[in-house]
Amino acid sequence: MVVIGSDHGGLELMAAVSEALRQRGLEVVDLGTDNGDSVDYPDFAEKVAAAVSRGEAACGILVCGTGIGMSIVANKFPGVRAALVTDEFMARMAKEHNNANILVLGGRVLEGMTAARLVSVWLDATFEGGRHQRRLDKITQLEADVRAGKL
Repeated sequence: MVVIGSDHGGLELMAAVSEALRQRGLEVVDLGTDNGDSVDYPDFAEKVAAAVSRGEAACGILVCGTGIGMSIVANKFPGVRAALVTDEFMARMAKEHNNANILVLGGRVLEGMTAARLVSVWLDATFEGGRHQRRLDKITQLEADVRAGKL
């Protein structure tokens, strides 16, 4: 299952990505927004990131105008590794090196076919582990230290 969310700036691109995911046979849970009215991107980033953080979804996709705001919000959640990508290399590295569990896209930066391709590259890539796992373990420890008030 893939959870997906956007603000008004990402609504059109989110629809294209959702369709591409369904064509791959994936279950897509749309957490909004559902119209073009101006909304606040943190509200939708929270829904998707919380679902991934709690383990309710294996991965998520967020879309706002540039992807920057959604990335900032999503990465506040423990265990979330949200990666803003704009090309295939970044999409592949997001998974292979960072094991990103949320992909972030810019609705005013990318067009639908490109975004669908980036999602496919990310989904098809495999985390390499090894030295990359050591680095992710350090991130996990930082999250724990911040929660414990050690930092």
